[in-house]
Amino acid sequence: MQVSIGSHAPDFTLASTSGSDVTLSNLRGKRVLLAFFPLAFTGVCTDEMCAFSQDDARFRDADSVVLPISVDSIPTLKEFKRKEGLTVDLLSDFKREVSRLYGTLLEEPFLSRRAYFLIDRAGVLRWSHIETDLGHHRPNDELLTRLATIE
Repeated sequence: MQVSIGSHAPDFTLASTSGSDVTLSNLRGKRVLLAFFPLAFTGVCTDEMCAFSQDDARFRDADSVVLPISVDSIPTLKEFKRKEGLTVDLLSDFKREVSRLYGTLLEEPFLSRRAYFLIDRAGVLRWSHIETDLGHHRPNDELLTRLATIE
C-alpha cells in the first residue's frame, strides 16, 4: 500500500518501550513524525535514535511527537533504549503490519526501510520520504524545518 500526501494518515496502535500502547489518532492536535528504522543496534539506526534523543526538546518545543518505529520486539527495543540512553520511546511493529500499511516493508529481509512521514495536527499526511539507501537518514534540522511548515 502507498499512503498519499493530503490524505488522513492510516491509524494504528503499537506497543511502546514506555509500557503503554501508542495509537496514532490519539495524538491529534500535535504534529507527528513517524520515523521507520530498520533495526536496533545497527550503526546508522543507533546514530539516528541518539540524534532524536539529543534533539528531543527541540521536537517537543515544535509541538511535535517523534514516533520511531522498527520491526524489533519490545524486549529488544527496551535493551537498545537502555544501552544507548535514549530518551525517546520506541514503537515495535513486530508483526510488520504498520510497515506494510505505510509501504515501507522490505519483504525479503523482512524489515522496514528508513522512512519519514509528517502528519499535521488534524491527522493528515503532509510529507514523506523513503530512503533509497538504508545507510542514510534525514538530519533532524531538515525534519524540524519541514515540521515548521505544517499546521
